[in-house]
Amino acid sequence: MKKLLIFGANGALGKGVTKILTSKNYDEIFLFASKFNEPEIQGKIKKIVVKDLSKEENVRQAFNNVNVDTNTKLFLFSTIGGFYGGVDLWETLEEDFDRMFDVNLKANYFIAKHFSEKIKKSDGGSICFTSAYTANHPEPGKFAYGSSKAALNYLVKTLSDEGKKINLSVNAIAPFIIDTPANRGWMKNTSYESWIKPEEIGELVDSLYNNYNFVSGNILELRHRFSK
Repeated sequence: MKKLLIFGANGALGKGVTKILTSKNYDEIFLFASKFNEPEIQGKIKKIVVKDLSKEENVRQAFNNVNVDTNTKLFLFSTIGGFYGGVDLWETLEEDFDRMFDVNLKANYFIAKHFSEKIKKSDGGSICFTSAYTANHPEPGKFAYGSSKAALNYLVKTLSDEGKKINLSVNAIAPFIIDTPANRGWMKNTSYESWIKPEEIGELVDSLYNNYNFVSGNILELRHRFSK
């Protein structure tokens, strides 16, 4: 029994990834988001509303929807994260710094923690997070955002080592820029051919899951794509 969990399934990245992953060979699929416009259950897909993932109790309740046993293989993709930038370090407000760490690190820490508890009761599996290219390549005006994503990378590396004990592999994608309507709105009059497509990320993540037993601890930098 293969079960798939996607957090942030209703965002621009989440929708593209979900479109691909729901077409793959998973027996049950759980989609988590702050809101849905469609019915809660559609065939093998269950949609679950969850608020403020930086609160551990909300994450715990989300995972209560997923039942596992020793015949279950679990896979999770988290799109959870947020962006703040355009100011120098000395202009960064404490509340903006805290917000970046809440959404980019703390929420994913709780997801990792409670997913690991499910993995212990299962036949193993894999988790993939959404980091950022700037986490490894600092840029001006992105201190709070980049720092929080760099901390997420440390989570990935640490959990990858610790996960060996419970048959859990851990990776993250680190896009430079994703081709979403919002990003196109912010960067008009540019070529979008080199931007990574959400659907391409979905295919990449599925390939990680197909080889989860030996692919772990990687921060996969997605700098640009070749146009065809």
